[in-house]
Amino acid sequence: MSNRIDERFNALAGAGRTALIPFVTAGYPDPAWTPSIMHALARAGADVLELGVPFSDPAADGPVIQAASERAISRGVSTRLVLDMVREFRTQDQQTPVVLMGYLNPIERYGHAEFARDAEDAGVDGILMVDCPPEEMGHLRSHLDEHGIYPICLVAPTTTAQRMERIASQARGYIYYVSFKGITGANRLEETSLEEPVRELRSHTDLPLAVGFGIKGPESAAAVAGLADGVVIGSALIEQLSDSPSCDEACQRALRFLAPIREAMDNSRL
Repeated sequence: MSNRIDERFNALAGAGRTALIPFVTAGYPDPAWTPSIMHALARAGADVLELGVPFSDPAADGPVIQAASERAISRGVSTRLVLDMVREFRTQDQQTPVVLMGYLNPIERYGHAEFARDAEDAGVDGILMVDCPPEEMGHLRSHLDEHGIYPICLVAPTTTAQRMERIASQARGYIYYVSFKGITGANRLEETSLEEPVRELRSHTDLPLAVGFGIKGPESAAAVAGLADGVVIGSALIEQLSDSPSCDEACQRALRFLAPIREAMDNSRL
């Protein structure tokens, strides 16, 4: 079964480009705006969209994404509504991969089989669950496989070589390398410290490697683009959207923020 994630990374590799992977919280700043913001990000040069599923206890997320989740939940954003947002996005964009990022509890409540079925129907390509390592997916993994949805796996700086091997054997699409220990939105990224762990991880997998946490703007994104196959940027983007007075303004802010990052990443590969 073909997956948009594979198609996109294959195309980027052929062009010598690094994937730009922005993260936004579904339903933030306003639930009705999310599909439009997704389109704006794609127009600005996003290659894969990570869409956060709001959760009341996002343990891996910093204050920016926590606040975005809380606001989205207060406005009635549920897992089912997130799938509706993806479905609306797909009416105009059938090419850009969409990965849902979140936690296991909302999927447990939804039901594994029902979630995988509805996610495929909506147009979801992958799912990344912060609190669910591959060997604990069990029952859910079989349903994801049945519906062609890739489990995107996390690797951290503390991950051992043996564990990298195990994760790599079960991952699909790409592997998300967390650039440092801590929560999203922290400001401690040192690009030189990525060289050795990225090289080690590449020795265990042929999958593309995306790096996230601590990437703030064009300079840090360009530096990481020289090492990785994908650059994930979330908290800094969400901060740009935080007080948008309208959908149009939110979309313009997304474009203005992401376009120079895309340009800097492309220039870094010349």
